[in-house]
Amino acid sequence: MVVAGARMSEPTGSPRRVTILGSTGSVGRNTVDLISRDPEAYAVEALTAGRNVAHLVEQARALRPALVVIADPAGYQPLRDALAGSGIEVAAGPEAVVEAARRPADWVMAAIVGAAGLEPTLAAARRGAVVAFANKECLVCAGPLMMDVVRDCGATLLPVDSEHNAIYQVFDFERRESIRRLLLTASGGPFRRSSRAQMAEAGPEQACAHPTWQMGAKISVDSATMMNKGLEIIEAHFLFAMPEERIDVVVHPQSVIHSMVEYVDGSVLAQLGTPDMRTPIAFALGWPKRIPTPAAPLDLIRAGTLTFEAPDPQKFPALRLARHALQSGGGAPTILNAANEVAVQGFLERRIGFLDIERVVEQSLERLPHSRLDHLDDVRHIDAEARRRASEILARCSE
Repeated sequence: MVVAGARMSEPTGSPRRVTILGSTGSVGRNTVDLISRDPEAYAVEALTAGRNVAHLVEQARALRPALVVIADPAGYQPLRDALAGSGIEVAAGPEAVVEAARRPADWVMAAIVGAAGLEPTLAAARRGAVVAFANKECLVCAGPLMMDVVRDCGATLLPVDSEHNAIYQVFDFERRESIRRLLLTASGGPFRRSSRAQMAEAGPEQACAHPTWQMGAKISVDSATMMNKGLEIIEAHFLFAMPEERIDVVVHPQSVIHSMVEYVDGSVLAQLGTPDMRTPIAFALGWPKRIPTPAAPLDLIRAGTLTFEAPDPQKFPALRLARHALQSGGGAPTILNAANEVAVQGFLERRIGFLDIERVVEQSLERLPHSRLDHLDDVRHIDAEARRRASEILARCSE
């Protein structure tokens, strides 16, 4: 059995065969950037994207994968036409994305945003692959099921989220009993100094203006509500088998310390670096070795003072909602995630206000039963029902 934290043998000198699920998103593009800098070290099996045909074509021409998949069937013909004569296999649709994950790659980047990434990530884990996952929703929606698959199929999970990647690097997997708690750091997002009244007036442009990280729209809004940190609490609970009450959040605006592990002897180990996603991606891509990246080196003198503060639970109720969902168990985290995805999309489409996001999520959690998750079909059912109910609540908010 290979679990998170296990150490495998060094890779051979042959190119590492890789697949990138979600190659046109922020994490996917950074992964492509790293692979493109050392093309002899990698052979690309498959690239998948949601709707961005143009960017996928550009990546396919550069990396020459065996297969490219566009999740939106409407993109099939343009993709096929653009790659005609290239020898690259082309497919489309959600099931084709899952099939891409089943292809024989040694290493899979799971970077599809949201619950849509669950089944492809599970497919990669089921064949015992090394899975670098940037999709926290997989563990939020189906944490027990995902970890069971990892254990039973001998897969390896390598977290790419900067916070969990940081914890992974300083977590003593062989002496878990020596760990007192995990400390997830948060930048505080764009509204750290804003009042609730100011947040109520904020639009997508303000919510997506993250002060330190360059990210996609959905995760940027999650950072603004601090729901990303709530989801990360749930992710850390499953990934590191840590009780919820031993996972804390601390606001660290400089984003230099990416997270910490506190030990029973009072020692606190932290991973530091510049806020560049290529660093945690490179850790996972090179694992168990380390590989160079173009990320700027950390200059502690220039960084100067590092500050910390407690998150404001009144201003950012998403943290409370996430903890409540984890404590409730069953399908509650699945409901939390689905309702949040619906609400964030509604906000980005300007159908609801910023503070309506938390209302949609809280009311969805209150109105739906937190049923058990014994099978993947249970996850699908609860996810679909939560999206339906959240859409109804959102519609009332927008009236």
